[in-house]
Amino acid sequence: MSHVGVGPRAVMRSVAFLTAGVLAVPALAGCSSEDPSGKPLAAQDVAAAARARVADGGTLRWAVDSVPDTLNAFQSDADATTARVAQAVLPSLYRMDERGRPVRNPDYLESAKVVETEPKQVVVYKLNQQAVWSDGREIGAADFAAQWRALSGKDTAYWTARNAGYDRIEKIERGANDLEVKVTFDRPYADWKSLFTPLYPKEVTGTPDAFNDGARRGIEVTAGPFTVKKVDTKADEVVLTGNPRWWGEPAKLDKIVLRAVPRDERVSELVAGELDLAEIDPDTAEQVARAAAPRDAGTGTPLMGPDGTPAPGSGASALPGPQGGSAARALRSWAIANGSDEEAAEEEILAREKRRKAEAKAERRRKALSGFEVRKSLEPAYTQLALNGAEGPLADERVRRAVARALDREKLAEAVLKPLGLPAEPVGSHLALSGQPAYADGSGALGEQDAKEARALLADAGWVPGGPVKKSEDGEKAAGAEKSEDDEDGKKSDGGDEGTYIVGEDGKDGKDGEDGKDGEDGKDTDGKNKDDGEGGREEGEDTGGTDQESGEKHSSGKNTAQGGAPGAYAPKGTAAPAGAAAAPVAKDGKALTLRFVLPSGPGSQALRTVADRISDMLEKIGIGTEITKVPDESYFKDHVASGEYDLALYSWPASAFPATDARPIYAKPVPAADGSLNVAQNYTRVGTDQVDQLFDQAMGTLDEDKARDLLRKADSRIWAAAGSVPLYQRPQLVAARENLANAGAFGFETPVYEDMGFLKKGARGAEASASPAR
Repeated sequence: MSHVGVGPRAVMRSVAFLTAGVLAVPALAGCSSEDPSGKPLAAQDVAAAARARVADGGTLRWAVDSVPDTLNAFQSDADATTARVAQAVLPSLYRMDERGRPVRNPDYLESAKVVETEPKQVVVYKLNQQAVWSDGREIGAADFAAQWRALSGKDTAYWTARNAGYDRIEKIERGANDLEVKVTFDRPYADWKSLFTPLYPKEVTGTPDAFNDGARRGIEVTAGPFTVKKVDTKADEVVLTGNPRWWGEPAKLDKIVLRAVPRDERVSELVAGELDLAEIDPDTAEQVARAAAPRDAGTGTPLMGPDGTPAPGSGASALPGPQGGSAARALRSWAIANGSDEEAAEEEILAREKRRKAEAKAERRRKALSGFEVRKSLEPAYTQLALNGAEGPLADERVRRAVARALDREKLAEAVLKPLGLPAEPVGSHLALSGQPAYADGSGALGEQDAKEARALLADAGWVPGGPVKKSEDGEKAAGAEKSEDDEDGKKSDGGDEGTYIVGEDGKDGKDGEDGKDGEDGKDTDGKNKDDGEGGREEGEDTGGTDQESGEKHSSGKNTAQGGAPGAYAPKGTAAPAGAAAAPVAKDGKALTLRFVLPSGPGSQALRTVADRISDMLEKIGIGTEITKVPDESYFKDHVASGEYDLALYSWPASAFPATDARPIYAKPVPAADGSLNVAQNYTRVGTDQVDQLFDQAMGTLDEDKARDLLRKADSRIWAAAGSVPLYQRPQLVAARENLANAGAFGFETPVYEDMGFLKKGARGAEASASPAR
């Protein structure tokens, strides 16, 4: 499941499940260790090159998840492609730098300053005198004023997704000249730099009709290095071409084609030569890395060391036997094909022909992929465990805290990131990521992982081990569990099908389920946990399944390590080892079992793998989990947003403006006029008045240090409430044509579209600048 990434902040923060990469991450020079904000864990990886080394012309074919329903980034159905288009064709007054901070964009803005704070906050923008719309009109106060009126919330005829910040503006007027825009606020607003990015022309924002419908399938007037040529829903692509009125550095590319390609089809499109740039899954990344590895000139196979292990830098897996066994297999095949058994010889000849065709196909695929490389970084987004505090056992803060303190977040981060060679550090803040100014590890407000303390919290809440459990009547579930949801095949899941299984209620005799399999729990059938580090795969070996986020390989059986590896049973009376499952806890005759809802699509395997490990950790304190896998398309809308879950895994993008953007995620839900609960984006339904007050204070102060301290206090309170537990920063993995420069895994930084292009002949390996100069 893949939704919205990080783009213009006008696109509402939304959930996303993206993939990760498999190559080395360039290190970043850091800041002082005394700074709690730390430094970014990984730099962007875009094959940065000076513009002089990039050729003029060419078309970049870039895979996206969808052709957007709207090109208006301020509407509720805007998505990641909407954001990408807006970045390329519209003014962005501020951009994100390598640490996720807003920096002035000189192409549009000469300066922007708070010139008055009393009696009211006044900001004066001085625009670049060359900045014009594609129709030749100067960008000016009229565009700012039209966007403010559209987004202020005062006119409900405008179909807007949100009005944060714009609702604090009192008036907008022309400054000392046409290049100055004077904005007066009726209340102080710390995040004023978040406004007017992107900036739409007054032709789009001037009237409700134009705003609602005028920019859904095209934008006639633009002001970026590119302009929108067409949105082709039949061909599933958006075509951008160079803007002849662009005053900045001219775009190196003639054209950018954003093609909607499902993630599971991208490797085929790469092989077919139909794409130049695409976010990919770890399995595809491994194929790309293998294709680019050094190969033996005679055999064409990946270079191997003398013991059959891969040569350094080859990217290949070890082959069985001293020399891979290939010579022995070939000799045996020749002997059968030329032997006296005619029937066996005929079968072997046919098999050899089949293998020859398969090998030829594999070689064509390898050659096609050898022109690509994998670029990776960490996405400016994090995955969290959400705990629904609206009702049931998790409505009790003690139970939520017990769940949170049972988790070994370091192991969960390692499970996803370590196999990829990415920094495996758990996220310590709900409001920022390492390197951003507001970041500080606030997890101490909850406490470190401690199973003993977690069990004590459960006991204090009345959940005790070994308590009497009533046998369920038909239709009655354990505490916290309700009816099963549709599985990925659209059928109802009951206790015995593949859609739902309960951790903590399976057998404890060290055996697997009835058939020894459980097709989707992400554990190895050989009794080994996947954090044993045995992720290697032989060339041509069937993977049996691929973790789409962590890249770990696994077969489809149930983890026998939960009850002991086959054949390794301890004698009766042997004490349970440390970390063994605790007796289930119960209260009022019901065992504590939590509904764990997960998406079922192939791109969400990592979430299911993480969920299995979380379930194992909870089992050790006596909590059972009922895991239900549901179709991707219904996961968020029908389960997370509607509150039909106890536990869920989803992600939030980071923001440079957490006081504004994070408030609706953690605000205390309030009753609506119709009696329902207005949760905004707080899908855990956990919030406090104190957190709301801290957000409001941070949003209303113009002292940046004070605002940062208030946000860190708010984060500590969010940790203490245990409505959500940040786990790890999401990995980002991109396949890029090897001669494509200034594009790839962007990390925090906003892409510089005019600098993207293909290297000149002979420029390969040339020294690149750290980042495009701005």
